[in-house]
Amino acid sequence: MPKIELSRVQGDFGFEATDEYGHTVKMDSSPESGGENFGVRPMQMLLMGLAGCSAIDVIAILKKQRQEIKDYKMVVNGDRETGKEPSLWQNITIEFHLYGIIDQDKAVKAAELSLGKYCSVAATLEKAGAKINWSVIIHPA
Repeated sequence: MPKIELSRVQGDFGFEATDEYGHTVKMDSSPESGGENFGVRPMQMLLMGLAGCSAIDVIAILKKQRQEIKDYKMVVNGDRETGKEPSLWQNITIEFHLYGIIDQDKAVKAAELSLGKYCSVAATLEKAGAKINWSVIIHPA
């Protein structure tokens, strides 16, 4: 079972989370909520996790299909519910930017497989009610 340790390291809400391998992430609340911009907001980290999870899937699928990926970027935006506590992610949009000699249909299928089948973060967010919309943009090498 994965283990995370969290320690307060700055101000009231400046935390550092460490996994069992020693990797660390800094988190904080917004300045409006008493934070000091020490790190990522925990809800933003969910979007980062979604991007990382899906990126691993998409690249692995395309590599198996012998696609030539020179670079890879994603843009993830999200809107949260307003006037509710907790305020969950409601709408998430993802742009997959793939650079190289990549077949558009294969890239679209890889993204579809990631978000619809393999990415546990996407499944978790969708079960909580988030709608995920996405697009694939190929940038030729």
